Amino acid sequence: MSSLKTLPDYHQIRTCTESYFERLGDSPLGMGWPNVADAVRRYTVMLDVMSFRHRLPTQPVSLLDLGCGCGHLYEHLLSQPDRQIQYTGIDLSERFISQCQSKHPHADFRQLDVLQSPEQLEMFDYAVINGIFTSKCSMTFDQMWGFVQSLLKLVYSRTRYGLVFNAMSKQVDWEREDLFHLPLDVFADFCCRELSRHFMIRNDYGLYEFAAFVYHQPAT
Repeated sequence: MSSLKTLPDYHQIRTCTESYFERLGDSPLGMGWPNVADAVRRYTVMLDVMSFRHRLPTQPVSLLDLGCGCGHLYEHLLSQPDRQIQYTGIDLSERFISQCQSKHPHADFRQLDVLQSPEQLEMFDYAVINGIFTSKCSMTFDQMWGFVQSLLKLVYSRTRYGLVFNAMSKQVDWEREDLFHLPLDVFADFCCRELSRHFMIRNDYGLYEFAAFVYHQPAT
């Protein structure tokens, strides 16, 4: 009998992304994104989740970057010193977290499978899930959608104010078999039943994807 533990299907996303990193290095391209300009645009959109602050106190906002890769969102934040953010980056990949820690030894980067060890995931004000839900690799739609629902329910339960994620749009000229094109009505039904009725869809930033912002209460 083999002593090797079978990894969950969603670990394919880690191995796919690590293959990009091996070929293209520490850059947005090495995380699987087509170009740097679009990656920066995503960072800006993702961080808009904090634009709907609900009378937060004056201390820094705590932000979870789940699927942080090589820490490029953190580096984007460093270029915006006016933002007072207490950042935590988490990723499945030991390789990516090692890279983050070597570049930013004083930042909070952790290697963790939050679905396997949910007790290790504390509360944050907001969470960003950028890129985890865009590619399903060789998983079926149902396998990927099951993973997405489980992760969203867990992460939402660990936020005080809300989260944002992106997925590939169904409103495209054609779909790639390895990408995860999520119908908006499927997400909206799940969100209202399992998360919150207070959500917003952004499909206006020029990429073949959408961003979903989910909040615990209406924006004020």
